[in-house]
Amino acid sequence: MAIIASASGGSDFQLPPAGNHVARCYRIVDMGSHKNKYENVLRKILITWELHGEDDEGNPLTTDDGKPLVVSSNYTLSLSEKATLRAHLESWRNRAFTLDELAGFNLENILNQYCMVSISHDAGTAGKTYANVKAVSPVPSVIKKAGLPEGINPIFMFSLDDFDQAKFEKLSDGLKKKIMESPEYKKVTASAPSKPSKQADDGFPKSLKEIDDDIPFN
Repeated sequence: MAIIASASGGSDFQLPPAGNHVARCYRIVDMGSHKNKYENVLRKILITWELHGEDDEGNPLTTDDGKPLVVSSNYTLSLSEKATLRAHLESWRNRAFTLDELAGFNLENILNQYCMVSISHDAGTAGKTYANVKAVSPVPSVIKKAGLPEGINPIFMFSLDDFDQAKFEKLSDGLKKKIMESPEYKKVTASAPSKPSKQADDGFPKSLKEIDDDIPFN
């Protein structure tokens, strides 16, 4: 099973600081299909990174209980020419996708991989400020030579095409509510009982071609 992207087809928490930070991808969540403001129905995913290092004042990028600060970005599951997911992955990999990769790229490969994420603070509704991932790039060689930090959060992947109730229950209430609005969730929960919990690296969607890819992150 794999998380595949192809060329077809907020709650209160400690705000990570704006700037460029070393980050490790540890979670991908399939949120199902939803309408955008143009009434187009698009499959959405949420990618989450844990942050490492210090802010501009020398404070560690951790919560009050010592856990890494995290940042997430919402993407359309697409590698079309104008897709943000494609732009961020190509920048992260430091090369363009091949035609074979555009036909079906296994997103599972980005789990447990390190990068630099560029975060900006943007004003939202009700006076809230949000941390948004504006760019993703490779970790500079000087940082790699010094040694990458040890990953903290367990790898996690949730798929609506390989639904796992135990994994679903681990998501926040806000994410669960969003997922429950999708036609994929309604279909899978109406047609069959949930599967027993499997390994945390199960992926989606199984209806698309699965390919192995040796991505240039290491």
